Amino acid sequence: MPPSTSPVRQVDESVLKAITLIADQFAIEGEFAEGEEVHSGHINSTYRVTFESGDGSLNRYILQRINEKVFKDPLAVMRNVECVTRHINWKVLRVKKDLGGQTLNLYPGRGGRFWVAGPNGGIWRCYNCIEGCFTYDIVENTRQAYQAARAFGSFQDLVSDLPPDELEETIPRFHDTRMRYERLMEVAESDLHGRAGAVSAELEFVRKREAEVDRVLDGLRSGDIPQRITHNDTKINNVMIDGETDEAVCVIDLDTVMPGSVLYDFGDLVRTAVSPAAEDEQDLSKVQLRMPMFEALVEGYLEAGKEFLKESEVSLLAFSAKLITLEIGIRFLTDHIEGDVYFKTQRPGHNLDRARTQLQLVEEIEANMDQMERFVKKVWKGQ
Repeated sequence: MPPSTSPVRQVDESVLKAITLIADQFAIEGEFAEGEEVHSGHINSTYRVTFESGDGSLNRYILQRINEKVFKDPLAVMRNVECVTRHINWKVLRVKKDLGGQTLNLYPGRGGRFWVAGPNGGIWRCYNCIEGCFTYDIVENTRQAYQAARAFGSFQDLVSDLPPDELEETIPRFHDTRMRYERLMEVAESDLHGRAGAVSAELEFVRKREAEVDRVLDGLRSGDIPQRITHNDTKINNVMIDGETDEAVCVIDLDTVMPGSVLYDFGDLVRTAVSPAAEDEQDLSKVQLRMPMFEALVEGYLEAGKEFLKESEVSLLAFSAKLITLEIGIRFLTDHIEGDVYFKTQRPGHNLDRARTQLQLVEEIEANMDQMERFVKKVWKGQ
């Protein structure tokens, strides 16, 4: 499958007029030439705009409206993004001396703020458009897995010296697995839609693993696992890949960046990369753990993280894959029992299919846990 080139759609005149007004509020050079909608994500509204300079050269930028239904405090999101991008750019240019590296940059609006209010409401921002790069929607080979893991590890390395308390928790208790577990048990007990009886096997599967939902949380509370700044959406389509070198350039989509554990990020990266099955696959025999893919993730991540990771974190990397997969399975199962109120569905039982796929992957991870842990230890000791 070829890389995603961010499918676009021409906008109608009313939308074009609106984004023209928005674009003109940012400190970018030239005159507005054209705009198109980019369908590369499911949360924010995104547009690619082109400006023409006086010498005839064209420059492209990314305009985004933050989805205030998902992010209740969009200004808190912007404060986090500003803090992280400012720190990363300082680190790349001043500490790592990488003048050729590409990073996300926010452009200031009128008044000096890095956001503007749209004519029809909403909070908008403007990023540089990273040219010559693509994103992949599915991890297809070990090179892609390695590059994605190295990119997220490098991102965490860059922000490892930024105090977590400088960022706000924009989605409270996002990875509180204990809370997710308790919520599942509550909705199963009330069973307002009469669905709990048909998923008794799935509920029992989760109950048998209750003791494990607190493992990372307990480590964070005790201080054995350090709290760090984490990305919280570590899918491969949030990594820009250079079209010529096929190497990772930078991590994008920073809206969910907030304090947490790096184990959440690595665990979710494994969850989304190691199985060839779709997240809502109905044929559970297709849900498998591809060990070469896991090994590539470990190698890429530990190469980038060798300077900042601690032994207590590395020792739980394999387990984190199980924990986050279980957590996402719990969330899908909760939504199914609750009547499909959070995740969008396209068919009856869609969230149940998603839950079953996650729980099947948990079993696959459990069956391979010893081998996974041995490989992590081998790579870590060999760094």
